[in-house]
Amino acid sequence: MALRMKLSFGCAAILFIAAIVCSGCVQTEGSEEKVLRVALTTGPDTGGSLDPSISWEGWPMRRTGIYETFFFYDENMSLQPELATGYKQLNDTAWEIQLRKNVTFHDGIIMDADAVIYSINRVLDPSNSRSSEYSFIKDVYKTDDYTIVVETNETYAPTILMFTDTIMSIVSPNAENLDTEPVGTGPYKFVSFEPGASIELIKNPDYWGEEPKIDRIVVQYSKDAAARTLLLKSGDVDITRDILQSEYTTLEDDHDINIVSRETLRTYFMYINEGKKPFNDVKVRQALNYAVDRQEIVDTALEGVAGSPAIGIFPDIMPWNANDKIEAYEYNPEKALELFSEAGITQGNDGRLYYNGEPFTIEIQTYTKQAAHQPMAEVIATQFEKIGITTTIKIAETNSISADVVAGNYDLALYSWGVAPVGDPDYFVSSHFLSTGTYASTWLRYYNPQVDEWILEARAETDREKRTELYDMIQEQVQNDAALVCIAYKKEIDGFSSDLKGFEIYPNEYTFITNKMEIA
Repeated sequence: MALRMKLSFGCAAILFIAAIVCSGCVQTEGSEEKVLRVALTTGPDTGGSLDPSISWEGWPMRRTGIYETFFFYDENMSLQPELATGYKQLNDTAWEIQLRKNVTFHDGIIMDADAVIYSINRVLDPSNSRSSEYSFIKDVYKTDDYTIVVETNETYAPTILMFTDTIMSIVSPNAENLDTEPVGTGPYKFVSFEPGASIELIKNPDYWGEEPKIDRIVVQYSKDAAARTLLLKSGDVDITRDILQSEYTTLEDDHDINIVSRETLRTYFMYINEGKKPFNDVKVRQALNYAVDRQEIVDTALEGVAGSPAIGIFPDIMPWNANDKIEAYEYNPEKALELFSEAGITQGNDGRLYYNGEPFTIEIQTYTKQAAHQPMAEVIATQFEKIGITTTIKIAETNSISADVVAGNYDLALYSWGVAPVGDPDYFVSSHFLSTGTYASTWLRYYNPQVDEWILEARAETDREKRTELYDMIQEQVQNDAALVCIAYKKEIDGFSSDLKGFEIYPNEYTFITNKMEIA
């Protein structure tokens, strides 16, 4: 195995610790101000923009408590009203949404139908890079100041759930520049932002819901899990996400720290370039799946506490998963070699695999925003090497990997996705397995006409039982097609001071700071 790049966070960790410690010095002794100090992995990273309608910036912005949507999922993934109070389906293609009254934006502007239509239209604008995800919407209009109607081009079962996506955060239409100064309706208001470093918030005294219990919040960002964990242990932060896995047991025994672990809706998996030989052969893709020892990856790269072996794309906590019906790819190197041989990839006298007379070589690309990616890639590469696959790893920024993948210049790409952030299977299935889907068409080059037919049928089916049957068949077929190499389901491990109350892990990962949190 050859590792092209080794990343060192030593200097970054020192600077990060210094920044956190200094931020904690702002509160003077005896002050009644309640200050929460937070360490998170990443913040907004699209050119430093804080606009939730840009790419995936809604996720880190939602975590701050600045923005809200019509509906949201609670810690049990139960749909709850937020800026809407309810909805009803008027007919096959029309949905009425009732808006919450007496809500103001952080700039004092009233939230009403005009404001929310403004927010929706920002996402529907063709210039928005994710507008195609909402192409099912034909029109949005108001029937009074607190009622809107969403019309779809055809029956689309997940319509209401799509408005839980953070890209649909409701923003003030009077905001001058949402890139630099976010204005939402949430329990916390924006104060300042240092790209890649920190964001500061104060409580919203005019919040429509229960009054926030924390006065000020300082969030620092660092990809270095060791640095974040050290800050928690030293008491320089009150809470951090994704603590260092190797410290889990030690921190469990620390009476000043609470450790919580919970399975999320995030799946670690590898994209396969099916537009490139020999990966266009289903036997090769199946062989790659059999060559992966998922339990070893969980036990080593995830240190036995930060995940569980994957079967299909949806974690067990996802109600729509078909993991009890589909056949898992158990670790079976002999089966892998047999399938490789049938596909023309044979073992030489030196124990290496050869394809068309040349060593069979695979490059795994990945990025480090998720701390587990690099160690997972290293374990997978070692497993591939054991059966004779010459394997290299390329660590790069996500934009660089995306460019390679879209251009078809890749073999395997290790990624992780929150596979059901809106709680519905269509979100991931359509983008990855429908032949016209963004990732199916340009990343995977995956096409199965039967799967296309089932996906389109499931989208339009409002009967839950019938939809379940369709998604079960879809999951079984893409598993047989080995469209992806599913590896593990992530468990989020967060640590926080015993003085912090009201904190919950939300499986969809984009709710974090809430008005329920308080410092005792």
